[in-house]
Amino acid sequence: EFASLALKAKSPVDLGSRCTVFMNSSVKQAQKDGASIEDISAGLAISVVKNALYKVIRTSNIDELGKNIVTQGGTFLNDAVLRAFEKELKRDVIRPTISGLMGAYGAALYAKSKKREKSTTLNLEELRNMEHKVQSVRCNGCTNHCLLTINTFSKERRLISGNKCDRPITGKKREKSEDYDIYAYKQSLLREYMESPKDKKNKIRIGLPMALSMYELLPFYYTLFDELGYEVIVSPFSNRDLYTKGQDSIPSDTVCFPAKLMHGHVEYLRKENCDYIFYPSSSYNIDEEKGTNHYNCPVVAYYGEVIKANQNTGDSKFIAPYMSLENKKHLHKRIRDEFNVSDKDAKRAVDKAYKALDEYKNKIAQKAQEIRDRSIKEKRRIIVLAGRPYHVDPEVNHSINSLILELGASVLSEDSLSYLIKKEKVNVLNQWTYHARMYDAARYIRDRSDMELVQLVSFGCGLDAVTTDEVREILRENDKIYTQLKIDEITNTGAVRIRLRSLFAALEDKNEEVH
Repeated sequence: EFASLALKAKSPVDLGSRCTVFMNSSVKQAQKDGASIEDISAGLAISVVKNALYKVIRTSNIDELGKNIVTQGGTFLNDAVLRAFEKELKRDVIRPTISGLMGAYGAALYAKSKKREKSTTLNLEELRNMEHKVQSVRCNGCTNHCLLTINTFSKERRLISGNKCDRPITGKKREKSEDYDIYAYKQSLLREYMESPKDKKNKIRIGLPMALSMYELLPFYYTLFDELGYEVIVSPFSNRDLYTKGQDSIPSDTVCFPAKLMHGHVEYLRKENCDYIFYPSSSYNIDEEKGTNHYNCPVVAYYGEVIKANQNTGDSKFIAPYMSLENKKHLHKRIRDEFNVSDKDAKRAVDKAYKALDEYKNKIAQKAQEIRDRSIKEKRRIIVLAGRPYHVDPEVNHSINSLILELGASVLSEDSLSYLIKKEKVNVLNQWTYHARMYDAARYIRDRSDMELVQLVSFGCGLDAVTTDEVREILRENDKIYTQLKIDEITNTGAVRIRLRSLFAALEDKNEEVH
């Protein structure tokens, strides 16, 4: 009835093509302005079409869709949406009578193509006698302690959900093999600094929050302060408890999740009675000659200022001096002046810190080469899990790297490949180091049949509005599949698992077509 009203509209309301939350507000405003139900219904139908065409499909030219268009899906059973689609395209389209069932038929045909010798589907008699029980239990297989929902059917058939790994199903311990996973290898390297023995004899304690840029620069700053005679305390990898303990000082809910986690890390270091807590304000990264410049994103660069303005660190002094690693000569002077040490000591500490950072990056490059060689030899698919250094944090990436391992692929990161390819012009303003690496990794993968890219995107990251489109376009130049995973504060990785399994299924079909 609501759809039929739209067909009588005289002046459809322009509601834009935004997401549901904003659309709800727009509809309420239209009602206040006196718009009729007919005009609102028509406006919604038009918005659905525009959102699909320009924000989901991202059509830049209507002609790309072809002259003969067939629609499918239950949405097109709405006559108003169908008509809005035709008017926007300026051509007639075909709506099959089974439009709303085409997805189900497609799933059935796909299942049929993958059929076993004998179906495991219950027959009519078994369906009539089927029993179903549901219970919730806490898994104690690892420190995640997942809350499992166990559905038990007749003949002891079970469906388990809520698990972050396959251990509750297979009974096997989840592998975190560094032989196939660069994320696990990075975590092990960083853990060596985090868990190094401490010498508490009359030393000033300085805390390094394990968040944002510290996921790449920890070897540098740990070595720097160790050489200057400080006792260096590093907060642990993030977890849900650490996050909640820093929530009360987060000033904005729209900032990205990795930045929100910083508050919990600072709180942890405060309770460790650190004399100082250090997070530098760094406009620039080391110039890797990948783009027109080498900035940090504003959040990574200046989040120390947010902490200073919003979080009480008690007896621990929070310091966020402005210093970048791009200029070695200037940096040692900043260290000398900021920490009141001699020029000689500052230069020696800075030199050793750069050496430690170079060794860390070289180890990652070497391990990535080993993983590539081993995977090629074993004909194992490689997934490049592209993001930023802080996506190594287990609480940020939700062990997606381990999910990929379970699916039989190896895992690399964007920075473990980007150095292998020379700088090339892209279609966007390319002035951020982390993002330039993703573009180069995408170009490296584009021409390889054994590699695919999955991009991790954090909600609240403004720059990813640019990076996602560009990475997609680079991959599509050679007909590669682009997969994006929006993560952050999710607790159920079921949707992520489905996306990854869908990717692997699509790749298998693609391989069958080639052969």
